[in-house]
Amino acid sequence: MVNQDLLDILRCPNCVRESDGLLKMVKESWLICQDCGRKYPIVDDIPVMLIDEGDKWVNTGENELPVPPPPMD
Repeated sequence: MVNQDLLDILRCPNCVRESDGLLKMVKESWLICQDCGRKYPIVDDIPVMLIDEGDKWVNTGENELPVPPPPMD
């Protein structure tokens, strides 16, 4: 489980310069940016906050996100 203090400070790396980049946790395995819709997986309790990783899932619906997230390439 990801520490709540960490979740409180994390922001979308793509949006944080221009907007809040606030994230919401979904399925306890994903962080979704409320501004751009990028979806960042949480792998082994570590949020993978790479823009390229978020881009892979931007067009995937919230209900279609796999749990657990697949391993990174």
